[in-house]
Amino acid sequence: MMNQVVSDFEVAVTGDKPFQLSALRGRKVVLYFYPRDSTPGCTTEAQQFRDLYAQFQAAGCEIFGISRDSLKSHQNFKAKQELPFELLSDSEEAACTLFGVIKMKNMYGKQVRGIERSTFVLDGAGVVRREWRGVKVPGHAQEVLEFVKTL
Repeated sequence: MMNQVVSDFEVAVTGDKPFQLSALRGRKVVLYFYPRDSTPGCTTEAQQFRDLYAQFQAAGCEIFGISRDSLKSHQNFKAKQELPFELLSDSEEAACTLFGVIKMKNMYGKQVRGIERSTFVLDGAGVVRREWRGVKVPGHAQEVLEFVKTL
């Protein structure tokens, strides 16, 4: 995916406007994929992006969290964590497939399909400039911010 333009996609989104990737041309975009709303790692990751949101905005960058959770689950999670950015509901796995983040994972000794925690930074032309896969949450949002500032 590095240095490639991301194909346009539309998914359901919290808030009152539909999400279409092409509508964000001209702005830097962080798309972070996470497994599930309201789980410990996903909550911590969302809080870290929330706490740095003003700095991302100052760098001309939008943030979107994406998982396969329902829009209702996203709305509850967003409200509870006071997230200033929107969450995308990819229940049909369109964006997950596009970015190749669905993996077989071990959960309690069973193989399950799930989202591998991953983050992608797109420049104003919609080109992937950096990707992180198999993300470890501590310090990740800060690392993404530092990279965004270099664009």
